[in-house]
Amino acid sequence: MEDYNKIVESLGVKFIAGKSVEILHPVSIENLYHIENAIILLNKGEIRFGDEDEVVKEGEILFIPSGNSLTITYGEGHHVRMNNDDFIGAKEKYLKSHNGPEELTEQNFSIITFDARVFDTVSFFNSLDIPAFRLRDKVISQGIRDVIQETISDEVGNNRIVKICTEQLVILCLRYIIKNQLFVEQLATNSTYFKDPRLINIFSYIKNNIGGDLSNKVLANVANVSEDYVGQYFKMLTGINPQDYIEYQRMEEAVSLLRTSKKSIRVIGKDVGYKDTAYFCRRFKMMFGIPAGKMRRRESLMNV
Repeated sequence: MEDYNKIVESLGVKFIAGKSVEILHPVSIENLYHIENAIILLNKGEIRFGDEDEVVKEGEILFIPSGNSLTITYGEGHHVRMNNDDFIGAKEKYLKSHNGPEELTEQNFSIITFDARVFDTVSFFNSLDIPAFRLRDKVISQGIRDVIQETISDEVGNNRIVKICTEQLVILCLRYIIKNQLFVEQLATNSTYFKDPRLINIFSYIKNNIGGDLSNKVLANVANVSEDYVGQYFKMLTGINPQDYIEYQRMEEAVSLLRTSKKSIRVIGKDVGYKDTAYFCRRFKMMFGIPAGKMRRRESLMNV
């Protein structure tokens, strides 16, 4: 338990967005990619997710770790099936945002998206390699409602309360996982590397030099291990090889730049370490299922 306390102490949580969403027409989206962590509270209706079409019932919560790609169905009844690319261009036909759940009478859910990083570097829930899962917890449910309410409040300190409540939600979700012994093997295996300072140095170096030379030779110097060993060392502790991790981080940064800057796709590709724009675009579409240009036009689910 002390190890988890150390992780929580080093965990930085950033609220991204929060909305209540009305389901205008039931829709099933194949391989919907979630860039951020998402907590979804189903207020009315039904949500299904995953390969086994698991059902989230009214009052239950769906937790989706960042980096997850899964099939998800919003709403009960006859639904339209589409892929992620088509959904992005037509989602206003199926989902509509509202300021608060009290405005809604039809099928709807509340959703909060957030980032959670250990040492301001490692995406925590993504690194645990856990799938999306459902839970039922009254305190977490109320916390979601509180955050949504504060996002529309004009009272003093509302942004600070949103930040504090989001941090609390993340800790409560982690407690739920531990208390209910979910993903025991993943947690035991994938949380251990947070204790290795050499690996943390590698993570920090990658973050601070995302557009530069991140070859195994460079990483070996950072960790003070041999070039032949660094790949094995990294994979032994994280479960993935360093170059795969680096590509994910580069693409994550590219998404951030697409959303927040007016830089061209060519410049963004170069900024995150890709000299060949065509290759960057191919890898981007392979990872996210949509072209980089469409990701730029993609509004967040919060802004439906």
